[in-house]
Amino acid sequence: MPKLPSLLACAAIALPLAAHASEDIPDQYPQSPLYSKPVEVIPHVWSAIGATAPPTYENAGHNNNLSFILTGAGVVVINGGASAQLAEALHAEIRTITDQPVVLVINENGQGHAMLGNSYWRDQGVEILAHADAAHEFEEYGAQILEGMKRYNRDRAEGTRLVAPDRTFEEREVIELGDVRIEVLHLGPAHSPGDIQVWLPDWDIVIAGDMAFHERMPPIFADTVTSEWVETWETAFEPLGATYVIPGHGHPTNMAQVRRYTRDYLVYLRGQIRAHIDEGGDLSEAYYVDQSPYAHLDTYEELATKNAGRVFEEMEWE
Repeated sequence: MPKLPSLLACAAIALPLAAHASEDIPDQYPQSPLYSKPVEVIPHVWSAIGATAPPTYENAGHNNNLSFILTGAGVVVINGGASAQLAEALHAEIRTITDQPVVLVINENGQGHAMLGNSYWRDQGVEILAHADAAHEFEEYGAQILEGMKRYNRDRAEGTRLVAPDRTFEEREVIELGDVRIEVLHLGPAHSPGDIQVWLPDWDIVIAGDMAFHERMPPIFADTVTSEWVETWETAFEPLGATYVIPGHGHPTNMAQVRRYTRDYLVYLRGQIRAHIDEGGDLSEAYYVDQSPYAHLDTYEELATKNAGRVFEEMEWE
């Protein structure tokens, strides 16, 4: 496959992605369990963009990006999906685009929307790859994650069962398939254990997973270490030099935009909490530090105070 033109390809993606992401839109593709129909981000790389909202029955748990790469020798899918039905719906869309079989599924981390659909792909005989830490996370918390999905997804959870990855890696897995070099990378600590990035160096595009967020506020988990996330971003992720970025959540964009809403947000919130601590503030007040520059992001109402409290707990003893 030829190397892609850069600026023209970048400009061309604006049209199919024009629909603004919004947590107020319950479903953009009512005829499918998918929240939205897959779009070709650059030639040979597609993504079904999820809702920038918490998982609900209406969006069928499709609130992350489900991407796939056409290699000429098979399709590589990034993310198993939040349920077997969602994975099946993605597969149906892939079949309308190409006759190439799906030959590999890569789980971006150990969260439900990355791994719960593994059961469908296992039944199709597709190999599943994940980072070792993500596989451990899913093994430990998978039953709890599955029960949570069943509560919101009800009948749409039918057919989903826990299936672990077939194989794992630690730092890098390089896949040469067709004419495509796919580098599956664990660049360092980020949003959750075992976060990976799929880097296509010949095409200057990174499928970033939850390293990068766009259009919605990143959630900070109890085990997220924001200082390490920022360090991984600055020393390993941004130095990839990607022209195109498919974030874990939100529309495909460029590095400057995901930096603005991920790395810069983390640095800003840490600065607010540091000032609060230096002034003698406690946890009860930390929840309400100013985050107004990011109030326009989806999930702000759900996450801002939680994020502030978790960063306070992280930074209190730094």
